Amino acid sequence: MGQRFHSLSDRLIQFIYEQHLFFVGTATEDSRVNISPKGMDSLRVMNDRRIIWLNVTGSGNETAAHVQQNPRMTLMFASFKGKPMILRIYGTARVIHQKDPDWQGLFPLFDPLPGARQIFDLNIDLVQTSCGMAVPLFDFAGEREQLNNWAEKQGEVGIREYWRRSNQKTIDGIDTGIVEKNLD
Repeated sequence: MGQRFHSLSDRLIQFIYEQHLFFVGTATEDSRVNISPKGMDSLRVMNDRRIIWLNVTGSGNETAAHVQQNPRMTLMFASFKGKPMILRIYGTARVIHQKDPDWQGLFPLFDPLPGARQIFDLNIDLVQTSCGMAVPLFDFAGEREQLNNWAEKQGEVGIREYWRRSNQKTIDGIDTGIVEKNLD
């Protein structure tokens, strides 16, 4: 049976930290809805109403562009082992780029990940749990290292060139702000 809350309980925070995967959903008023899977050690629960997560370089940069135009964000976690549950966290987010003042205070909360490009700061306004009984069981085999290996091979200069080539616009042509807000 689904339940709604206005904040995260200790039990739900523990559930979040036990998951190896979460999904992020965003959209502008007229863009495509983007749903991105996220892994690695990239999420921190700051308190019962606030979550931050570190975004690394990828093929797109939809989330950053969407949040700058429409700050709605949904995070979803699903239990793939043990008791079934789906956890959705709704709220408003802001994107923090490397040149933003808050970057220096938040980035050290994460283990460095190569290709880190933004931090998202989500203020929670609704938490919802549901049964998750249709979600299959899976065993966690480990983190994939290909993205980290690729980013390390690119180096800082190569990553920044990649941002210029591939991360400035969304698939709908929305500016992501990555060049002017991250590069000198």
